[in-house]
Amino acid sequence: MGNIVTTLKRFISNKNTVTILGVLLGIVVLYIGYNYRVNAAVQTVSIPYARNTLTSTTTITQDDIEYMEVLTSFVNNNQNVIRDINSLVGQLNSYCVQVGTSIPAGAFFYQEQVIDCRNISSNALDRMPDGYSAVSLEVNLQSTYGNSMYPEDYIDIYVRTTTEEGKLVYGQFITKLPILDVRDSNGRSLFYDSSSSGTPAILLFAVPNYDIEETNLYLLLSRATMLNNIELIPVPGNANYTAEVGETEVTSQYLRQIIENQTVTDIY
Repeated sequence: MGNIVTTLKRFISNKNTVTILGVLLGIVVLYIGYNYRVNAAVQTVSIPYARNTLTSTTTITQDDIEYMEVLTSFVNNNQNVIRDINSLVGQLNSYCVQVGTSIPAGAFFYQEQVIDCRNISSNALDRMPDGYSAVSLEVNLQSTYGNSMYPEDYIDIYVRTTTEEGKLVYGQFITKLPILDVRDSNGRSLFYDSSSSGTPAILLFAVPNYDIEETNLYLLLSRATMLNNIELIPVPGNANYTAEVGETEVTSQYLRQIIENQTVTDIY
């Protein structure tokens, strides 16, 4: 027994032996680490995606959902992708596609695209802030750029008219005007009423009903809609324009003066 212990001690204390054992240990660590990384890289998780295209305010149901195996790394790098079906089809409440967006067939669901249906009001006036009043503007498919204007978008209003000498006047009139709703010729919301025709005929705006730099925008815009020689043209911006902070305001005092010259501004 003593000889075996002595031999073992000599073997362990040998520098060559220590080197060999160190190399073998390093190989084992590298092997384990490599396998761990490979397994982690190819590990998949099942997440839901849209079976068919879902339009704005559509209620999401189980029939609208299928599942796809994707790499775990994809989910980890996209924290806003929805992986839990309970965030799409709840037992106690329903979920809808967010206003102003849609989810194409085959696409994943993202948190910013889904909203609790209880937070979507079918009455646009319920969403109008205090101190604002509604103004409507007749439009069509062409003037809304192929129905590219959505509730909660911010757009500009341009004016086209002519002077007494017959010269054309065209320019920006109001900026950052929020859209409350888009409706068809029967007054049904294109985004909140599934029975609508889908063809835009009316833009409904929320307009400040208080003086801004001595101008009541609600009264000014309402009067402009009643003048036969004044054409109001909605002009959209991009997504960044809607996201940028900015106040609704009159940008042309010249156009404001044209409108006020044709209306009575003081009735008190």
